[in-house]
Amino acid sequence: MGRSAVLLLLVVLAIVAGCASPPRSEVPPAPAPSAAPTMVDDLRRDLFAFADDSMLGRSAETPNAARAARFIAAKLQAAGVAPAGDSGGYLQRVPLSRTFVRSAQFTITSPAGRTSLPFGSHLIPVPSLGEGLPLPVLEATGNLVFAGYGISMPGYGRNDLAGLSLADKVVVFVNDAPPGLDSAHRISLRDPRSLGDRLGAIMERRPAAIIVLFTGRQANELPALAAGLTDSSLRLQPALDGPRVLPMVLFGSTKDAAALLPVGWPSNDRSRPLTGRSFAGKVDLVQDGVATYNVVAVIPGADSSLAHTYVAFGAHLDHIGIQPPEHGDSIANGADDDGSGSMSLVEMARRAQREPHPKRSLLFVWHTGEELGLFGSEWFTSHPTVPLDSIVAQLNVDMIGRNDPDSLYLIGPRSAPNGQSSVLGAIVDSVNSASSRPFLINREWDAPSHPEQLYYRSDHYNYAKHGIPIVFFTTGLHADYHKVTDSPDKIDYDKMSRVATLILRIGTALANAPTRPLPAALLR
Repeated sequence: MGRSAVLLLLVVLAIVAGCASPPRSEVPPAPAPSAAPTMVDDLRRDLFAFADDSMLGRSAETPNAARAARFIAAKLQAAGVAPAGDSGGYLQRVPLSRTFVRSAQFTITSPAGRTSLPFGSHLIPVPSLGEGLPLPVLEATGNLVFAGYGISMPGYGRNDLAGLSLADKVVVFVNDAPPGLDSAHRISLRDPRSLGDRLGAIMERRPAAIIVLFTGRQANELPALAAGLTDSSLRLQPALDGPRVLPMVLFGSTKDAAALLPVGWPSNDRSRPLTGRSFAGKVDLVQDGVATYNVVAVIPGADSSLAHTYVAFGAHLDHIGIQPPEHGDSIANGADDDGSGSMSLVEMARRAQREPHPKRSLLFVWHTGEELGLFGSEWFTSHPTVPLDSIVAQLNVDMIGRNDPDSLYLIGPRSAPNGQSSVLGAIVDSVNSASSRPFLINREWDAPSHPEQLYYRSDHYNYAKHGIPIVFFTTGLHADYHKVTDSPDKIDYDKMSRVATLILRIGTALANAPTRPLPAALLR
């Protein structure tokens, strides 16, 4: 029985009691109305549905992610939250294509004869270096040149590219640090940005191809990358329909690359032409379109002068789909990753819609394709449905339902460049400390050099690249991460509710603040 029906019954009983003869005994009281659902109840109900087997793991390149997007949109519509996607709706189409390698041939010619290097086990082509960049060519030939580690460090007596003729050559270098460097330099060379810098420096000298050889843990991850390029159900790439003018780019492992390394490697890592050796490569790609969507909603601000600015909340709606069976279960439900974040955003939007609106607008974005390469957030930040410079902060929510009840990880205040998130981090600490039960904040992952590289691994990263202050909230990794055992029955819904409440309070504080949460030197 609903609340209004109970109130009507109470009124009728009162009228009857007043009109009747004085009763010999008191009229029994009407039953009390049932309590309204709590946030914990709402989160549990929504997450059990969102992370149900029927969603088939919500992999972004399948119809199941689109179903997940429509599920979220329906919840927002029922709550009266306004859409802010494409064409007045909740959905924003993310135009990706499924790209995979149909075939590839790589050969080395030397005085000893011709050697074939198998695709996948030895060399992996890189079809795209990122949205908006020209594309690498798919066929290349040239004499081989070894460029050491591809670095220039005069203080250590190294300039690996000095004196080399690279035009129209196939350049090989090792993505590692040479012996003798201190730990700080070794860490910096393993930063993904360092690899990009070295590729750029070599590309400026117009080689025919570049072969990057990896070592250690990075080399161990190459088979998974190769599998994604050959199995069209497992890999998404941005649409590859631009001009192909960059050199061919290939990844490989030093342990499978004797034909690409000089005699005496690794003790002799000197740059030099590999005299008498040449390379030829050809890659055949296949593409088809994928229908996948972000979900975008907005709660308008109440202040006419600030309502055109936004505090953004983000989560990712996709997961990793169908996996090899474990004890008869093959569906990766992704209850924590990132069902917990996605359903918390739904509940935040629902509650914020019912409360007095803050001065700034609140923007909610559920990104697709996070698991496949942050594609949804990359698309939104390059094709925003509100002006990107109107977003004053982005609060990213990814995996907030597990581990110690009072522990919460923050990433961003120390990792984001130029100190752009330091003020935001202080605001987060202030709101948390004012809570009746503050979380114990763990900052061990808040460093771009941390081995887990979590700063680069969720959607906040694409906002930070555009200078937007960000904080990534997570309760951390666990034994069920990226396994079929990440199920909704293992979620701590009380903790999830507390984290969601804290993030909404932080967002509301930011939305009522008169200035952007930026250091004074960055305020415009």
